Amino acid sequence: MTSYVEERDGGYYLTGSRVSLDSIVHEFRNGSSAETIQQEFATQTLEQVYGAIAFYLAHRAQVDSSIDETQARAAALRGNQEPLPAELRQRLERARQDLHAKSN
Repeated sequence: MTSYVEERDGGYYLTGSRVSLDSIVHEFRNGSSAETIQQEFATQTLEQVYGAIAFYLAHRAQVDSSIDETQARAAALRGNQEPLPAELRQRLERARQDLHAKSN
């Protein structure tokens, strides 16, 4: 039997790839079909996406707990970050506006 998900570096990933199970689950929870998810993660086959969804459904409590822990760590890291200096923030905003103007 093929294993579609592996635990690695404190998280779950589709076997042999850098695609996190979290990203597949996020799309699945938002109502995306396996076919739509596979289009978003084109390096994965439809079989791998279905396998990841099946793994999630079979281990929902464990995976949800892992996702919650990851989100809590990310929130803590964001809370510990120094705010951007005003000058840098202004330069980034100007660059964003310039990019937006060029694309329209």
